[in-house]
Amino acid sequence: MRSDGLQVLLVGGGMISREVILPTLFQERKRGKVGRIAIASRRPETILELREAFPGEEFDGHPDPSRLEAGRSDPDAYRGALAKLGDGGLVVVATPDHLHTPVILDSISAGHHLVVEKPLCLRTDEAHQIIEASREKGIYVLTDYHKRHDRAIRAAKYKYGRGELGEMLHGHAWIEEKREMPLKVFARWCERSSPFEYIGIHYADAYYFITGLKPRRLVAFGQKKFLPKHGKDAFDAMQATIEWSDGSVLFIQTSWVCSEFNSALTNQGLQLSGTEGEYWADHKDRGLHFVTQEHGFEHFNPNFFKAYDSFDAEGGIEHVGYGYDSIVQGLNDVRAIEEATEGMGAERALAKRKEMIAKLESVRALPPQALIGTAIIEGVRLSVQNGSRFVAFDERMRPKLM
Repeated sequence: MRSDGLQVLLVGGGMISREVILPTLFQERKRGKVGRIAIASRRPETILELREAFPGEEFDGHPDPSRLEAGRSDPDAYRGALAKLGDGGLVVVATPDHLHTPVILDSISAGHHLVVEKPLCLRTDEAHQIIEASREKGIYVLTDYHKRHDRAIRAAKYKYGRGELGEMLHGHAWIEEKREMPLKVFARWCERSSPFEYIGIHYADAYYFITGLKPRRLVAFGQKKFLPKHGKDAFDAMQATIEWSDGSVLFIQTSWVCSEFNSALTNQGLQLSGTEGEYWADHKDRGLHFVTQEHGFEHFNPNFFKAYDSFDAEGGIEHVGYGYDSIVQGLNDVRAIEEATEGMGAERALAKRKEMIAKLESVRALPPQALIGTAIIEGVRLSVQNGSRFVAFDERMRPKLM
């Protein structure tokens, strides 16, 4: 790692990059933890839009808009950016979900650590490839399941871990977003995804994070009523009922066709019932709302990722929240790994990286943990594609029809 900070390549310039990842990276650069930043996308227009959105921030753009004309696409732009990333660099993967795996495997092959927006990937065979490749080369690969950093979720894990909820019986999670997501924000690829893959997996992972339980079987349902009428062969909504290894059941409902007039982008919450206690949380209504002429009534979640006045610089801003914390956890882990191995020979450094990463596997969404979310996503798709049949999981978490 260079003395001027961790070198970072962000692959993907969509909504999460603009609203969360880049503000986080730029803030950490001001704090001296991040150095040179590069961004790779497929379209030169994306690079131009990001320069306009962040006029005071420097970054290398791939493809170079001065060399690739507007309207063209370069799906290999990230590979050129990878080749220029310094030793001990970090790759942040924020592409559409179905494009994750090639970027991850290429980054591992090039010797770079990764933070990947959830889910890790969409198929368990790909997840096992990533597990094997990352372990062989001693590469850190964190999946950004930022709900793990939500204090409302951490509270449930804390109480459950101390036995206050007893044994799990059942739970209900709901997460639904406005129709602008498939019709505008993700219009290019919504047909390759679903509201369960995009947002519902947060709560499947949260249940696993809270309890440590693995899924035994599931059944899922999907509806296509609204989006096909608007030119998108995509699911409006999906629901999954998951039975876990202890016999407890979690029902997850998802949608991304809510009204544009909803009071927040996302309806979300979680209810859990155990033999000794209950957990109820509305993760949309955090007890704070605004009513303004500009935005009307809006529920305001101060916990995810928000900008506030800086305590350290007049006129400055500081981004705070569990969306920030999740990414910074990855940055800090990679910095610690690189600092611990600095100056070592290749063989000793590899052994040290493997040792440090192995210790983190029980407390981070590294590939062995991220495999669970991937298995559930693949299982939900398999169930829906086969008339909502039950799907079970084998010893490697591979889904199979029952």
